[in-house]
Amino acid sequence: MVRPVEHTIATIERAATELVARRHTRRQGAALAESCRPTDNASALAIQRAVTRLLDADIGGWKCALPSPGKLVLAPIYRDTIQTASPCPVRARDGILRVEPELAYVLACDLPVRDQPYTPADVDRAIARTHLALELLESRYTDHHAVSFFDNLADGLVNQGLFLGPAVNDAADCGELALQVGSANALLQGRHPDGNPRLPLYWLVEYLRSQGEGLLAGQVVITGSYAGSLPLAMATEVRIGYGALGMLSVCFKADD
Repeated sequence: MVRPVEHTIATIERAATELVARRHTRRQGAALAESCRPTDNASALAIQRAVTRLLDADIGGWKCALPSPGKLVLAPIYRDTIQTASPCPVRARDGILRVEPELAYVLACDLPVRDQPYTPADVDRAIARTHLALELLESRYTDHHAVSFFDNLADGLVNQGLFLGPAVNDAADCGELALQVGSANALLQGRHPDGNPRLPLYWLVEYLRSQGEGLLAGQVVITGSYAGSLPLAMATEVRIGYGALGMLSVCFKADD
């Protein structure tokens, strides 16, 4: 019988140190050593927080989704990885970058820790703008499909950064989008995984409040892809239409 890993400050630190080293060296690797691999939400999120601390990174936003049984879905997006200009520097593998088309909510004001819960109306009033966006993907594992959900949660859920496109009109209940991708205008019927793209934002605000954390004005929150992950070529202008909301255009270059 395999004994479960008993996580300590030392095992959390070892896991985070290895993941940070992979970020610095841009080297992917296998699953972490069994002695420090996360085995549940608590250990994965503890490693995630330790990675942020060791990177000395400023959190510029969050990615999140509604939780599923036994799984919490949230990860920080670091401020220095949020891009708004094209060409956008990225790390690609074999000339291909994977992205997720999403909507991004920029906060106009702080949502600090407080005793009473935040209502959806409270959160709605705190939103300054909605943007078309692409989550930029890269794992610190050689094959993130071959490791557990908790391994990926500890590593920030395959996040490399975020490209923030144009601001668009209010899209509070935009559960479906007809996406047009690339010069061939390939048409995809995009669907938000949680139906309403603001539902995960409401959940995130309340989850962070319950953990003694708040959100800050200017932070950006993305809440799920309308089309899974898409492969895009480097050094080529990519145009993605988000139905009636508008068009995002970007070119990617290698982040040397």
